[in-house]
Amino acid sequence: MDLSSQVAVHAADLERDGYCIIENAMPYEFIGALDDDLAARFRCTPFCEGGFYGETTKRFGRLLVRSPRAEALVRHPLVLSIAEQTLLPWCDCLQLNTTQAIAVHGGAPAQFPHRDQDMWAAPKGTFEFLVNVMWPLTHFTAENGATLVWPGSHGTAALDPEHAGTSIPIEIPPGAALLFLGSTLHGAGRNRTQDIRRGVVIGYALGWLKPYENQWLAYPPDIARNFDPELAALVGYRQHRPNLGNYEGRCPSVLLDAGHDANTPLGAVDALRPDQTELVTRLSERPNRRHAP
Repeated sequence: MDLSSQVAVHAADLERDGYCIIENAMPYEFIGALDDDLAARFRCTPFCEGGFYGETTKRFGRLLVRSPRAEALVRHPLVLSIAEQTLLPWCDCLQLNTTQAIAVHGGAPAQFPHRDQDMWAAPKGTFEFLVNVMWPLTHFTAENGATLVWPGSHGTAALDPEHAGTSIPIEIPPGAALLFLGSTLHGAGRNRTQDIRRGVVIGYALGWLKPYENQWLAYPPDIARNFDPELAALVGYRQHRPNLGNYEGRCPSVLLDAGHDANTPLGAVDALRPDQTELVTRLSERPNRRHAP
């Protein structure tokens, strides 16, 4: 099955159920190597504080500087294409919302069921705000706290959370990927074992939203300058038309130019949608009525 066919199948599942699973999205060995890359950071990271993050859970972000393998997950062609098909009707471009590693330790209680779209105080039910992807680093089982998903709890159903139905644990091995919408009710399950359940969540959001993880602080120009241009754009070094996220009226990618001098004045440059460019052009060609005969 070619890429476009795979995108169509998974995007349809995502729209219908609020989640979908991609089997064998990455090689098992690759995920194991990523887990090894993150092991030291997992060990030294303190437990979270607060009932939502979980005081028997560890979390940390900035994965693109933690492991060179993280980029392959962030830019996974199938996953990114599904996210684009889901979100691009509502924005000019996507942005990386977060990269976060999570370790749910033995005995951890179930997480509070939630919808990630609720981090933005805006009307819900008309469109999706984000697509999240959970990549297991260890096998996810019902016993060790696999992500719980409430099928059909998304979209307009999210406006009536009392009728969310019954949750199911997503039991998948490393190499598989769980995609779910920002409107889908979900949460980490209870870890009834003494083992540590580890995973990585990568989120993609509408380009005009404030992201969960402040990407420009996570990846300042000195770091992002070494990224592939498409990755740099995904973490925020591009404008969202019209003119959102600019630097001195320019695309912030100007900061990635090794020869850029912060003391050199810049002239602002339009970054408009095609319809806006057409409107501005028409208005500029209209005769000045004050001087018309």
